[in-house]
Amino acid sequence: MRTLIIEDEDPAAKRLQKLLKEIEPGIQVLDQIVSVSSAIKWFGENEMPDLIFSDIQLSDGLSFEIFKSVGITCPVIFTTAYDQYAIEAFKVNSIDYLLKPIKKEELEQAVNKYRQLSTTASAPAIDINKLLQSLHPTGGEYKKRFVVRYGEHIKTIDIEEVVYFYTEDKVTFLCTKEGRRYVIDYNLDSLDAALDPKTFFRINRQYIIGIHSISEMFAYTKSRVLIKLNPPAKHETIVSTERSADFKQWLGDDK
Repeated sequence: MRTLIIEDEDPAAKRLQKLLKEIEPGIQVLDQIVSVSSAIKWFGENEMPDLIFSDIQLSDGLSFEIFKSVGITCPVIFTTAYDQYAIEAFKVNSIDYLLKPIKKEELEQAVNKYRQLSTTASAPAIDINKLLQSLHPTGGEYKKRFVVRYGEHIKTIDIEEVVYFYTEDKVTFLCTKEGRRYVIDYNLDSLDAALDPKTFFRINRQYIIGIHSISEMFAYTKSRVLIKLNPPAKHETIVSTERSADFKQWLGDDK
């Protein structure tokens, strides 16, 4: 099995490779691609792999741009935490999806699905209803607290105390109402799937904010929104263009 990994988070890519080797010792990982542009270049210079594992949000855009530029003919297993991309995933050669952090048993099921499809004439297909259900867990399954370390101490922080999350130099931080910041062992993709979407919203690649963290909002260029957070953020917090419409809908969603 010749596999290509499209993933811009190195720890996630290394974990995926490790699990794949445990499941399929003879697997050949051809390369790890970190961006849309480098993936398009790679496909122009190499033969099509047997199977692709692809994240959706890459360093320079969404991986769907790759499929618009390259005629991908092999099956794809997406790694995603975003329900808004489910329909787009269905339109390409998706056979399954994996939610981060990847679980070995789910990865093994996905690989087994590939094996079954490779021995039949069935067209690859993804179960959208199952995808949406997995990306929208029931209220009781949302993250309720985090375990953090500071110095030699360990403590728990209830989700009600958290105002926003952000990444800096590939490290994820949690910020509390008091303005205290703690390193947590999560990436924003896995957080986005674990947090209650009525309370938290991912405004861009660097920040997930809570509804009660918003102090002020201003109209910004290209239909974007500039947000002032409380406590103040270390970086300028601007809702990305592609998320602005969903953000405004989220603001008014009182259901």
